Amino acid sequence: MFRSRSKEEKATATKVTADLSTQPRDPQAPKGRPTPKRSEAQSQRRRASTTPTDRKTAMKRQREARREDLAKQREALASGDERYLPARDKGPVRRYVRDFVDSRFAIAEFFLPLAVVILVLSMVRVGALQNIALLLWLGVIVLIIIDSIGIWLRLKKQLAERFPDTPKRGAVAYGLMRTLQMRRLRLPKPQVKRGERL
Repeated sequence: MFRSRSKEEKATATKVTADLSTQPRDPQAPKGRPTPKRSEAQSQRRRASTTPTDRKTAMKRQREARREDLAKQREALASGDERYLPARDKGPVRRYVRDFVDSRFAIAEFFLPLAVVILVLSMVRVGALQNIALLLWLGVIVLIIIDSIGIWLRLKKQLAERFPDTPKRGAVAYGLMRTLQMRRLRLPKPQVKRGERL
């Protein structure tokens, strides 16, 4: 008996609140939120006045902002400034991985020049040169795999020692991908010299 009445009262209360929300608010009634400070109200007004009303202007501003961000990112990739680097290059772990890779020679970084030489040798119509090119190709691939395994093991060990509590997901793969690029073409630019101790 009491339960059915309480359900009916709840239903009528929700109908009344729904009706009130659709009606305009009485100016004398309390608004249900604190009055904003003058500085907040002024900043909101300024923001509202600076936002463009037409779509064309908004798109133009968005393009300009994107262009500025990309310019900052390019400068950061050249200088190594952590603030504007892309997300994949940020953080102390990624910085250490870059320095670790840049401080040593890797066979994989000479892959592109060697591939061009091997390709030229294989195009010559001399059987002996084509056989040499094939053997060179196999030798380079085997050396790159062995060198990459060595770098992977050493880098994993160093990261475990230096950053025991920091997440290191993808850091070793990031370093191996960096070894495939020639040193001069690497971005962010190398900040350490070859042979420098870390």
